[in-house]
Amino acid sequence: MARVLFENVTKKFGDVVAVNDLNLEVQDKEFMVLVGPSGCGKTTALRMLAGLEEITSGSIYIGDNLVNEVHPKDRDIAMVFQSYAIYPHMTVYDNIAFGLRLRKKLPFYDEDEGHNGRTNGSLDFLARRRVREAAIRRQVEEVARMTELTQFLNRRPSQLSGGQRQRVALARAIVRQPQVFLMDEPLSNLDAKLRVTTRAELQKLHRRLGVTTIYVTHDQVEAMTMADRVAVMKDGVLQQVDTPINLYEHPANVFVAGFIGSPAMNMFTVDVEGGAEGLFLKGPGFRVRVPEQHARKLADYLGRQILVGLRPEAILDARFAPDADPTTVVEALVEVVEPLGRDVNLYLSTGEVPFVAHVDDRTEAAPGQRIRVVFDTARMNAFDISTQQAIL
Repeated sequence: MARVLFENVTKKFGDVVAVNDLNLEVQDKEFMVLVGPSGCGKTTALRMLAGLEEITSGSIYIGDNLVNEVHPKDRDIAMVFQSYAIYPHMTVYDNIAFGLRLRKKLPFYDEDEGHNGRTNGSLDFLARRRVREAAIRRQVEEVARMTELTQFLNRRPSQLSGGQRQRVALARAIVRQPQVFLMDEPLSNLDAKLRVTTRAELQKLHRRLGVTTIYVTHDQVEAMTMADRVAVMKDGVLQQVDTPINLYEHPANVFVAGFIGSPAMNMFTVDVEGGAEGLFLKGPGFRVRVPEQHARKLADYLGRQILVGLRPEAILDARFAPDADPTTVVEALVEVVEPLGRDVNLYLSTGEVPFVAHVDDRTEAAPGQRIRVVFDTARMNAFDISTQQAIL
């Protein structure tokens, strides 16, 4: 097991900067998720760590070892790709065992103890081979139990479902006992239900194995549900690294605020105004009061415009918030009602600006109605318009 360190790492493809001055430390045994839209540089960062792409500048460490010039096979990493990349002509057992058979030294087997005292001749070679293969079999069978593949060991990939094939790819990586797991969108080819169950399986495996894991995805739901910490990237630049809950509640900038969360955070361009009762935010079709805990930080923006962000769950149906501050009530037009079982997404607009409220199923809102909603400004985020960086 080992930490991973990217130190001022840059990767250029001609004039295109795919990764720009990346500084990121992944702790030993941590499950780190790199997330961002397509083309943000997350897969390129993973491929540089794996040795599949040359670094333009900077340094990458695995443990205390600088690996810039180390051959991929000597970096002691295992990679799981979006495509299963398993051999169709081999059984599940042989697919899992294949990498072990190619290794000169196995992490779980002492070659010197495996020869049972013999020193010369073909019998010694055959004995070593039998003992080594027995050690590989024990390891493969153990990993097959962990990944629930025991009953499929004699099958070929064509006889497996997509989820089972992905588990084979995972098992092949796990069986090697590497220092670091690298996973490049390994669940993208699975259906929605299977992705949920496989996410849970991956988390259980990580807790059991305790191997440093770097997981790349464009799906922020995967990032939020699986990671110890999340690194958000955009256009090759690292935007923020934090725990999922801190990313959600305290995004560092407008991009992170909009990318993390589903539905996305609502954004309003507002004027900061003074009044007898304190500071107010005047937006398209509304004017709401700033709570005292935020007024001090926004005082410097009096008379200026800022961006205010409100998560959908911070917008309430006023009928079920009788104690809400009247200065935070806003009238809105219902455009679409999206039932989700116990919850409902309301697609609303005020002053022709669309936004989303996530309310419980007691709401009686219907398309075309005008309803009153509460902006829970105690839970708002605020951003500087020019820098896009967080104020609150």
